[in-house]
Amino acid sequence: MSLSSTGRSARSTRATLFAPRLGELLHRHRGADLFRLEPDTVGVAGVELMDTLLSARPANAEERPTFKPVQGRLVTRTDAAGLMQAVSADVRAALKKPLGSAVDLSGRWPHVPHVYLRDLVFGEESLRFRILVDRRLELTPKLTWAAVAAGTAMLGKPGTEVPLSNLAARVLDAKTYDDRRYAMYLYRRVAAPVCFTVAALVTNALWLGAPFDDGESNRDILLEALRLLPPSWNILRQASPEFTAVDSRIGPQDDILILPLLSHRDPRLWEDPNTFRPERWVGLDPDTQPGYLPFGHADERCWGRHMVMPLAERLLDLVRRDGLVVSPGQAAGRVELDGLLEVSGVRVVRS
Repeated sequence: MSLSSTGRSARSTRATLFAPRLGELLHRHRGADLFRLEPDTVGVAGVELMDTLLSARPANAEERPTFKPVQGRLVTRTDAAGLMQAVSADVRAALKKPLGSAVDLSGRWPHVPHVYLRDLVFGEESLRFRILVDRRLELTPKLTWAAVAAGTAMLGKPGTEVPLSNLAARVLDAKTYDDRRYAMYLYRRVAAPVCFTVAALVTNALWLGAPFDDGESNRDILLEALRLLPPSWNILRQASPEFTAVDSRIGPQDDILILPLLSHRDPRLWEDPNTFRPERWVGLDPDTQPGYLPFGHADERCWGRHMVMPLAERLLDLVRRDGLVVSPGQAAGRVELDGLLEVSGVRVVRS
């Protein structure tokens, strides 16, 4: 069944309002290869230059947000691998659960799916863990550290009536106060982005494309949402001599901001680049598509992409099963400049 004219009209009448800085980037620099953003920062959106710069050297510890040092303490390769294995096991277990018929995902997105994902993946654990996945902690690092300190100070393990996630079990296995605080902070670093990213991605897909054509696959819908509104819309690389060697316009003190936000809408790469068209992905490989970097460069893809996409498809299954759409009365959605690229305050209702 093809998308009805009513459905296409609903898509086309919703306006996406970008924060001024994002709007300026799209207006002034879309289609450009390299440009200066600040006296010490260069923006890059040209496909070949992006690829060459990201291949010039591996990302350092400060450039990998999930595993950057914690108050000066390095996140070791062993710790990183253990965390990855734990959260991957939690996601695999979550994906095996039935969709269920009692789920009500109507309401204000991305908050509603965030809470659903938190409970699906990490269970109804004690408050010390649940608070660490709360969206409100993003307001300031002080809130995060207050929650970490409070959870660390709690003595003893919770009762067995509520099964622990694999990630929480790693925290409670820590032997000392300092180790437990370190583990609690890493719980936040690993658990929260899973919920943040999936909730943002499916919210964006709903905003851009609902109601969906029966013939549009979840895969293609999500790939197209990642193109137009990539949650990770930039990749930072700190000043390095390797970059000056690649392009003399980049000074030795210049940081580089790689911008998938722009390459994903580059008219040289995409037909009708500002339009939501999931069908464009039929037969395309997102891992090799030029300029398409929703999960980073081929040499160092985001560790979470194999969790994000299956969880997003599950959430989209619920959306489509239950006939969820953006409220017809909402004509505009804002994309703020405060972390992940997501449409905030989307009112979702049953059609």
